[in-house]
Order: sequence, then structure tokens, then C-alpha cells
Amino acid sequence: MRALIGGSGAPLLVEAPVPEPGPQQVLIKVAAAAVNPFDLAIAAGTVADYGVARRLESYGLGFDVAGVVDRVGEGAPFLPGQEVVGLAARLELPTKAQAEYVVLDASAVARAPRGRTAVEAATIPLNALTAWQALDRAGAGAGRTLLVTGAAGAVGGYLVELAALRGARVVAVAGAGDEELVRKMGAEWFIARGGDLAGSVRALVPGGVDAVVDAAVLGLAALDAVRDGGAFVALTAGAAPVGLRGIDVATVFFRADAAQLAEVVRLVEAGQVTTRVAGTYPLEKAADAHARLAAGGVRGRLVLVP
Repeated sequence: MRALIGGSGAPLLVEAPVPEPGPQQVLIKVAAAAVNPFDLAIAAGTVADYGVARRLESYGLGFDVAGVVDRVGEGAPFLPGQEVVGLAARLELPTKAQAEYVVLDASAVARAPRGRTAVEAATIPLNALTAWQALDRAGAGAGRTLLVTGAAGAVGGYLVELAALRGARVVAVAGAGDEELVRKMGAEWFIARGGDLAGSVRALVPGGVDAVVDAAVLGLAALDAVRDGGAFVALTAGAAPVGLRGIDVATVFFRADAAQLAEVVRLVEAGQVTTRVAGTYPLEKAADAHARLAAGGVRGRLVLVP
């Protein structure tokens, strides 16, 4: 099969053996695989610098997959021909989701959303699960105030929508031209990127917000908008500031969770959570997709199609 690997500075398309599913595993014929910022770090060979993987000669690329079950291992609760989505969360694998086939644990796979294309479905797993798990860690629930930085981005959009569905009151930070978008997603307040963030937030929410999920990596500027004893959630390795004023600071990395993924799929089918596709590329044009993502300003996800 064809598969993308990284580690030498750019994504490289290679021939690799089709992986075999073991017990409780699923072999998926890939229909679409999203490109995430983490893929850029892996392709560039810098992922080991963040302390989240060993320094290897190469790494398989791709976390999100949408496709069709080809074969199943013993005990896996899926059938060949089922349309599914999944998250290839492990880093140190020779091939992953940006390939013609991928093997995932059944615990990382859920039924694909009805009424959505494979390209749309492939934008869901990593970003939605990151948002879900970050909101859990931030304690974002009914009546709680939450600051979301990078609110118009792929993860930020899921953060705003899922937080609003939980009943949280969201302060969204994004570019000035994104106000209509993030308000439509459920933000109660909007602050244009730049300027005095803490002052602007505290003018809207006296005393500061209960929590922040810092998708835009603003660090101390976002921390200063949180009330004493609140919560700060970072999504990037090494980006969490010191927990001043008794603020509970944590870094959340995504994990595969079939039950959470299935619930997000249900919300997508109900029209309560939005999938956003910024563009599609064939596997052999992966370098172009990486360059476009690295240039910034992408709204939604770029998706590779084998």
C-alpha cells in the first residue's frame, strides 16, 4: 500500500505492507485522512524535541481517519463494510492514518456519521476529542464561564460548540473577521485578537472567567483573564504557564475514546456540531497540504484522499 511517513523534513510517500489486525483491532480501508498541525511537527522531525516521542528515523503520519472496515481481528465489535471513523493516537508507528489502510484498536473507532461524506467525517476525531477532553479538564459546565482562544480554528470551533452545548458561557477570542462565525457556534461574547486580553475579558466577566482552554497558545495573557482558583488548560507541549493565583494548570493531549467519539458523531448527525473542510488533496500532494496549513489562516481541516 501507499503510506505517508515523516521525520526528515517533509512528508514522504512510500510503499509499505498492509498491516494485519490483531485481537480487538480493525483494518480500515482509508477514504479520507485529515492533516493536523501535529503532523507538521512529525514530518519535520521535531516531535522528539517536545518530549512526546523518541527520536526515530521516521514516523507514520495521520491521526484522523474515515473509511470502511476491511477486516476485523478476534473480538472486535465491527463488521466488514461498515463505514467508520477513528483516531490513530499513538505516535511511534511505522504507518498510520495517512495511508491506504490503517489498523486501529476497536476502542479508537466509532460508526461514521450518517449524512456526511468521508472527507467531512475525517475532520472529527482528533479535534473533537481534544476539545471534549479539554472541556472535561476545565470543568466547563452549565453556567460556568469559559475563555476559548483560537476560537475560529479547527479545535477552537469544537471547543465553542461543545462548551455551549454543555451550558457554559463562552468568551471567544479570534480574528476580527471571525466574529459572526464564532457567535453562530455558540459564543456569548467575542473579543478580537490583539490588545489587552485580560482587561477585555474582565470587562465582560468581572473577576475573570472560571476557566480557559488556550488553543491559540497565548499563555500568560490568557492566564491573566482567569479568576483566582480557576482553571487553565493548554493543548500544546511546553505551553502551560505557572499556575499563579491558585489556578489549576494542566496540559491535555488527545486520547482515543470510542464512547466519546460516538457521542460526537451523534451530535454531528443532529446538526449540533459542525464539520469544516478547508480543502482536499491526494496523498501525493501531501507536501502542498502541509505548506498551506503552515502558512496559517486555514479555517477547518485540510483532508488527504488516497
